Amino acid sequence: MNLEKYELKSGEKLQVFEFVSVGVKGKIVKLVQYTPTNYKDLYNLGFGDKNAETGDIDDTVVSNNGDSEKVLATVIATLYAFTDKYKGAMVYATGSTKSRTRLYRMGITKYLVEVQKDFEIYGETEDGWEEFLKDKEYLGFIAIRKNK
Repeated sequence: MNLEKYELKSGEKLQVFEFVSVGVKGKIVKLVQYTPTNYKDLYNLGFGDKNAETGDIDDTVVSNNGDSEKVLATVIATLYAFTDKYKGAMVYATGSTKSRTRLYRMGITKYLVEVQKDFEIYGETEDGWEEFLKDKEYLGFIAIRKNK
């Protein structure tokens, strides 16, 4: 995807990424973290503001910094970097609230054609998993990098 994004900082493992959102509310440090789960090759994507005191992700803050497109493009860039390093990784994402999950769905929908060139995208329903469909509510999402 050829979208403007923020510069990323990460360690060698490429499991935690940091960047600075610059917008109407100033500079806000953001974190993206890929955490292994109990399932083989399944990672949870955590995203939010960096808590200045703890250094942890705060996924409950609503920043409204006016740069959501650039932030989304930056998070997607971490997904590419992570799955470049961890071949076969499946990445699960869900919002900390129903409205955040809806925002994620809208972001996926907006760039679905481009994202599907490189990833298989699935939506989680009450009944299990299905191929992602636009305009359908989901509980969460899984992205799997296609082998090329």
